[in-house]
Amino acid sequence: MMTRLFPFWAVLVSALALLRPGPFLTLVPVITPLLAFVMFTMGVSLTPADFGRILRRPAPVLAGVGLHYLVMPLAAWGIAHLLSMPPALATGMVLVGCVSSGTASNVMIYLSRGDVALSVSISAFSTLFGIVATPLLVRFYVSSGIAVDSWALFRSILTMVALPVLAGVILNTLCHRVVRRVEPALPFVAMISILLIIGAIVAGMGPSLKEAGPIMLLAVILHNGIGLLGGYWGGRLLGFDETVCRTLALEVGMQNSGLAATLGRLYFSPLAALPGAVFSIWHNVSGSILASLWASRPIVRKDPPC
Repeated sequence: MMTRLFPFWAVLVSALALLRPGPFLTLVPVITPLLAFVMFTMGVSLTPADFGRILRRPAPVLAGVGLHYLVMPLAAWGIAHLLSMPPALATGMVLVGCVSSGTASNVMIYLSRGDVALSVSISAFSTLFGIVATPLLVRFYVSSGIAVDSWALFRSILTMVALPVLAGVILNTLCHRVVRRVEPALPFVAMISILLIIGAIVAGMGPSLKEAGPIMLLAVILHNGIGLLGGYWGGRLLGFDETVCRTLALEVGMQNSGLAATLGRLYFSPLAALPGAVFSIWHNVSGSILASLWASRPIVRKDPPC
């Protein structure tokens, strides 16, 4: 129940961080370890069999990852230019568009009667693919006037994403019984970690957030909406059934925005972390609303293409 209220807690923590930034600013040095811990909790929920599904059912997995890395970076770049965003915010938007799918998408897909097993497979493959794709896409889409250290981005994604996820998978494989006992608490612990990351980032850019707030929120809503629509109708055009289309919508539209915010702060500027922080809040709000609407609608099934 607590994790389902994530959008409310995210808004509340953001408001507290703006009003009383002091306590949250003390968390800034641990943003990177917190994000690595979130990715570790994701890894703990995975097994080698989850990755094996990619080989047994490659078409929807490849469609999800392909749509994700085609739609979201291009949409971020286009929106940033359409709204004439400052270079730092435009860079942050591109970062949001170029990271892997969000860790909360699996929960939203479960609530929306989507295909949870497919969601896990797409999330896993998207995360692995993003180790290489994210630095390359950021370099391609970010303005030529801004220096992009692709190798440093790659190293950070490797240490903050790949290694923690791998460690989680290994722990789940070797100590599965122990993991099963603590697994129910992991989503709550991950949620608290993400909230602390959001609070620390928002506290560090209070004045900038107040100044750029309206245009930033508009950009994030447009970006997230394009991702949700692109995933759903992309699935429709490819001939997948309703369950798969709902899954693709949320996997494409929900980003690992905590990673984007952390990378923006580490390698560009505090302002470049702002789109990731705002996206972290909004995509959980929109995802919850969409999941609630879909949960009340019957699934219209259609056989997927061969």
